[in-house]
Amino acid sequence: MELRQLEHFVAVAQEQHFTRAAERVAVSQSGLSASVRALEQELRTPLFSRTTRSVRLTEAGRALLVEAERTLAGARAAKDAVDAVRGLLRGTLSVGVEQCVAGLNLPRLLAAFHREHPHMEIRLRQEGTTNLVDGVAGGRLDIAFAATVSPVEWRGELVPLAREPMVLLCSPGHRLASADRAGWDELAGEAFIDFHPDFGPRRAADEAFAAARVRRTVALEVNDVHTLLELVREGLGIAVVPHHFSRKPEATCLVAVALDGADQPYYESVVVLPAAQALSPGARALMALVREGTGH
Repeated sequence: MELRQLEHFVAVAQEQHFTRAAERVAVSQSGLSASVRALEQELRTPLFSRTTRSVRLTEAGRALLVEAERTLAGARAAKDAVDAVRGLLRGTLSVGVEQCVAGLNLPRLLAAFHREHPHMEIRLRQEGTTNLVDGVAGGRLDIAFAATVSPVEWRGELVPLAREPMVLLCSPGHRLASADRAGWDELAGEAFIDFHPDFGPRRAADEAFAAARVRRTVALEVNDVHTLLELVREGLGIAVVPHHFSRKPEATCLVAVALDGADQPYYESVVVLPAAQALSPGARALMALVREGTGH
């Protein structure tokens, strides 16, 4: 079993398409197919269920994918470590981030990193916190900037970035717009706009409502902040969000109302890192910039 075969297998698994996977790894489709077939013959089991319209992992393929991604990440880390000893920082830095994470100016941070390490290729993925944690755990990401990660669900390192209260956002014509504070029981029966369940602000809001024992209906689910703010502005619902959302230009005509109660809900952002021994040289260099305050 060769690393190149594992790279081909992972490409097909992620693209779910042989032609796109071949383009991604820069080999012919016939060469890619032969590489995957050879791997299946060596393992004595099919790794993909192939039809004329789709390519899907078998149970054996799903099991191999986890270990293949970890093996490839380890191989990249080994090469990067040798380059670092030689005084070079080369290779790829894979960064994950949740949209509008608090306490971070990611473009500024990545620009500073690129100036210091121009030979490093930066790859960026924007996803929800759940997928980001899985990405670091599986070796697909070297580092991630996420939100509301419980130490129970992560065995690597979590570095705090920011902590701020959650607030209620509503349109000026909403019945709660003139209130100084809103009680949890006053929110019952309202239509809410929120993110998909794996996003940090949604997780924080869900936990807050559960703690207050108030049921709510999320009528509209979105995957970006700007759409959420526009929907609130049009009066299609209200939202419980991190306070810094209320300072965005799109929120200038919205009203932010503090939430009442003994247990004020908070949103926390963190840097998600693997265990220290698995930290890549690129991630270590990026974290040095974070600790210096670059990107705040």
